Amino acid sequence: MKLMKNVQGWTEGVEVDHQALNQIRNIAGLPIVAGHVAIMPDVHLGKGATVGSVIPTRGAIIPAAVGVDIGCGMCAVRTDLKAADLPDHLAGVRSAIESLVPVGFSAHEKEVNPTHEAAHGRVLKQRMDVLYTRFEQLSILTVLGALDARKIWKQIGTLGGGNHFIELCLDEVGAVWVMLHSGSRNIGKTIGEAAIGMARDACVKAGVHLPDRDLAWLNEGTPEFHQYVEALQWAQDYAALNRDLMLFRVMRALRASLGREIGSTKEAINCHHNYATVEQHFGAKVWITRKGAVSAREGQLGIIPGSMGAKSYIVRGKGNPLSYCSCSHGAGRRHSRGMAKRLFDLDALAAQTAGVECRKDEGVLDEIPGAYKNIDAVMAAQADLVSVEHTLKQVLCVKG
Repeated sequence: MKLMKNVQGWTEGVEVDHQALNQIRNIAGLPIVAGHVAIMPDVHLGKGATVGSVIPTRGAIIPAAVGVDIGCGMCAVRTDLKAADLPDHLAGVRSAIESLVPVGFSAHEKEVNPTHEAAHGRVLKQRMDVLYTRFEQLSILTVLGALDARKIWKQIGTLGGGNHFIELCLDEVGAVWVMLHSGSRNIGKTIGEAAIGMARDACVKAGVHLPDRDLAWLNEGTPEFHQYVEALQWAQDYAALNRDLMLFRVMRALRASLGREIGSTKEAINCHHNYATVEQHFGAKVWITRKGAVSAREGQLGIIPGSMGAKSYIVRGKGNPLSYCSCSHGAGRRHSRGMAKRLFDLDALAAQTAGVECRKDEGVLDEIPGAYKNIDAVMAAQADLVSVEHTLKQVLCVKG
C-alpha cells in the first residue's frame, strides 16, 4: 500500500498516528535515501525515525534511525518440555529466573565468565573473548570519554528495563518455548548517543538543512562514519551474545526449579530488530537500517512478539522485495507510556494479564497489553511478508 510519495506501507487495518506520518515524510525526503522507505504494521512514533521502518541509504547512515539500543532483538528456543511438565503455579519458576538474570538497572556482581553458563560455555567464552579484544580496539573510544569497562562485562547477560522481557510460552501443541527480548545495554546506548551527536555536528558543519536534527547522518569515507560502523557492528554482536547468555541462564533456572534436565530443539532463533547492515536490493548495494523491523528473507525464521497478555509468533520470511525482505518486530505501541498510565489502572492490568505469571504493579502499567496494537491485525497486514510457523501464548513473563 502506497502511504505517500517514496513510501511503501503494510498498514491496512492498523492505526498510524499523524505524528508518525510526519516522521515518515521527513525520512522519505532525505537526499541520502536510496529508494522507497518501507513501513511495517507496528509503526509508531520514535526518536527521529519511526519505529517499524526500513530505511535504505546510499553512502551514509542515520545513527538515530538505528537507535540507542543497538542490536536490540529477540531470542527464542523450543524446549523438550510440555505444558504438563510445568507446575500449576509458576511463581517459583519466575523467582528462579529473576535470581539468575539481573533485570532493570541491575547487573551481575562480577564480570561474567561464560564457561560457567552451560555445556556450550566454551563457545560462548570464545565469542566473548573476541568481543573483549575488539572492544579495546574500537576507535570510537576516543569520543566516548571515561568508561567503566568492568560495567560492560557485568551487564552482559542482563535484561534491562522498559519493554524488555523473558517469557515462557506454549505453542499450538503445548510445547514450552523460552523467548526473550533485550539489546546492547548501556554500552549500546553510549555508542548510539555519541554517534547521534557526531552526526548532528557533521551536518551542521556541512550546512545541511534537516527537518529534524535527529535525522542527521554520517557520510561514508569520513573518520566519524568509520568509528560508528565499527562500534555499531561490535554492539550488534554484543547484543546477540547478551541474549544467548540469558537464554542459558533461563534454562539453568528451569532445571533448578523443575528438578530435571531440559533439552532444546533445533528451532532456535536470535534476531536483531534495531540495526543496520549492507544488503543488495533492486540491483544495488545499500545500507539497510531496520528500526523496529526484522529481516524476513525467503525461508528465514523470525520472531514477532505480542504484549504481556497477547499471542506471539514464530514466522518464516517470504522474501518480499518491496519490504526489503523485512517484517514487523512486534505489535507496536498504540499509546505512549505516559498515556498508558493515564488510561489504565491496576485492575485493567490484572484483567489483561490473567493467566500469566508476571508483575502486576505500577512499575509495569505502561506495558499493559492495551497500550499495544492488536497483534492479530498487525499479522493480517503483513500476510505477504511472512507465514506463521508457530503461535505462542505466554504463561510466564519477567519484566525489567
